[in-house]
Amino acid sequence: MFYTVWLEFVIENNQTGHLTGLGNLGMAIIIYALLYTIIGNWIQTFSLDAGRKANVIAGQVLTLFTVNIIEVLISMAITGQFRFLFEFTFRYFILFLVQAFVLCVLDNYMINLMRYLFKPLDIIEIYGKPNQLLAKISGILFKYHVVDSIHYSVGEDKLEEIVKNADSILINDVPARVENHLVKMCFRYNRQCHLVPKISDIIIKSSSEINVVDTPIYVCKNKGLSLSERILKRAFDIVLSGLSLIILSPIFILTAIAIKLEDNGPVFFRQERSSLGGERFWILKFRSMIVDAEKDGRSIPAGENDPRITKVGKIIRTFRIDELPQLVNILFGDMSIVGPRPERVEHVEKYSAMITEFTFREKVKGGLTGYAQVFGKYNTTALDKLKLDLIYITNYTPLLDLQIIFETIKILVRKDSTEGFSQQRVQEIKEMDDSEDYIQ
Repeated sequence: MFYTVWLEFVIENNQTGHLTGLGNLGMAIIIYALLYTIIGNWIQTFSLDAGRKANVIAGQVLTLFTVNIIEVLISMAITGQFRFLFEFTFRYFILFLVQAFVLCVLDNYMINLMRYLFKPLDIIEIYGKPNQLLAKISGILFKYHVVDSIHYSVGEDKLEEIVKNADSILINDVPARVENHLVKMCFRYNRQCHLVPKISDIIIKSSSEINVVDTPIYVCKNKGLSLSERILKRAFDIVLSGLSLIILSPIFILTAIAIKLEDNGPVFFRQERSSLGGERFWILKFRSMIVDAEKDGRSIPAGENDPRITKVGKIIRTFRIDELPQLVNILFGDMSIVGPRPERVEHVEKYSAMITEFTFREKVKGGLTGYAQVFGKYNTTALDKLKLDLIYITNYTPLLDLQIIFETIKILVRKDSTEGFSQQRVQEIKEMDDSEDYIQ
């Protein structure tokens, strides 16, 4: 489909005719295929065995859209016909719509076929402290079949027998000594091993290897972002937030009018948050709940079908529009485009009392979106969010920021990324005074 559109444009606008040879046409197709493959791999579009179907399809459509934009610029450059930019952009947009439709149909069929041909992996969980991981794994029926769940206290001989006869092992929150032994056993018997990392595991994984003596040494620099990385990240924040505020201004105006018309309350919601090094600032959001949703000053998590969420609020929360005013925070330097979500000050104090490493998240500025937002959920636990954010901090590159932005666009199709807490869980949190998220 790309070849047809590209050839037609070249024939119409190439004055010299030198671009219509088979070599040049073949090169154009190769460039398109390479771009699609590179960008698709970069944003994990082709991870069919691990991704949700909607997420995979969204990723491939996003890859198509990105490649077509790049091809518009390439085609303008090689033909020199920049005066046809609008016309060619329109052609590529129509091309994208047709490609996206065909791709969605094919993807749906091929993913179903793959899941039929490749049966779920039999897996045995060896756990320490009970948690929700097994329930999450059990819900991915096309990927995992949980055979059994066994506590690590059954003894070393029993554990070795389990590993020898298993297809795959899930090591879930066991003591470090037991974890170390199980990993070695899985290696000895050639068994696949799924491992829930501890915080120290994440830090060590980002280390570099040095060979100055005849003993392997791993080096963890643990300094956060370098000066050059901070400068580049800040420049990127200013440019992207400024352009976004201009482009999205019609959405800002319409949202503000809708909020005001519904209950005549304030348009914006302000809340004190903690960011880099514990520095406090006032985060800005569109108000999605009734006025005085926190009358007593306590944070109450938003449950499923929470009556405090307004009609307009339900819409803007679904599409994350309520978060857009934070572009102003980013422009002023309070936040970054990408980074750990800035928590309420009282939540940082509470979580830090329970998880002493929670302040590790504050090695970088808080972000509008982040690693925990694209790979976690709204109701992901504080410990899991900390681990996800540490993966970002210890592996930061500018390309990782771009990947997270792409992933943010993809997760808009995922309902579970914005789902609230169940009513039972909300009640538990109220009683325990141990809330795992903020209401807005």
